Amino acid sequence: MLETVNRRQFLTTAGVSALTLLAGTNRLLGGAAKPSGLKIAYSAITWGGNDAQAIADLSALGYRGIQLRANAFGPYKAKPSELKALLDQHHLALAMFSSGNVEIDPAKEQSTIDMHVAHASFVKALGGSAIQLTNSARPKDRLPTTEELKRLATVMNEIGKQTADLGVQATYHNHMSQLGETPEEVDVIIQAMNPKFMKLELDIAHYKQGGGEPEKAVKQYKDIIYALHLKDTMSPLPDKPDNPKAYKFVELGRGNVNVPAVFKALEEIKFKGWGIIELDGVPEKDKTAAQCAQINKDYITKTLNHPL
Repeated sequence: MLETVNRRQFLTTAGVSALTLLAGTNRLLGGAAKPSGLKIAYSAITWGGNDAQAIADLSALGYRGIQLRANAFGPYKAKPSELKALLDQHHLALAMFSSGNVEIDPAKEQSTIDMHVAHASFVKALGGSAIQLTNSARPKDRLPTTEELKRLATVMNEIGKQTADLGVQATYHNHMSQLGETPEEVDVIIQAMNPKFMKLELDIAHYKQGGGEPEKAVKQYKDIIYALHLKDTMSPLPDKPDNPKAYKFVELGRGNVNVPAVFKALEEIKFKGWGIIELDGVPEKDKTAAQCAQINKDYITKTLNHPL
């Protein structure tokens, strides 16, 4: 009997040691596990409307998901199967669809809702499951009122309710120069959102530029985050060192966002969803959209040791 117990103890100890050794070897070889199911996608916005080229380039680089914009709706709304076939051919999932702005003017409410619901139907036909909502322009001569921020949430809640009937999740994208620029404004909007119908798409660079710490926001809003926009922001700018308001969005690792801390926070909350790399445009004129995507890929896979 003693011999049997000792044999079991040996086998158990040997098994644990082997697993420990394997884990250590993986760390030495750079084989760390990805943060709790975080999937990496890339936004086509950098290609300036040439979605076919964006699809081809991102597929060639090994990305598995893509975000398309509302500009794709016009050419393909009568033939979504063609766009879906193109995505399928390049093995890209539609991670998110930029559906456009939400107007808070009561006179424009119904047309705003109808537009986003139409986009949601389009997304469904493409095999996607989420749309992104931004919002109307920020007042130029004053801060937005609490009532305006809550009004935005009210309209988005109704959009989310109707898109949910189609099986499409509506998400709110925080954005500079719009309602919800600062962390305080973002919080007012989120607190007024109905979590049953609306989720958060946290843009880490916009949130940082607005005065917040995105790694803290990840934890603060862990129960409502559906996706993230991954990009960096550079401020002040080398050519405008005395202008604290001047900034530009750059590839990951080149700006002021603590991207590793964001990834650590995502791991801690066990986030499972899309992190969508986005650049509104190429930061320097001598780069191409594909080169920027390669730079971002290298940062994700080599610096952060996270697979695509």
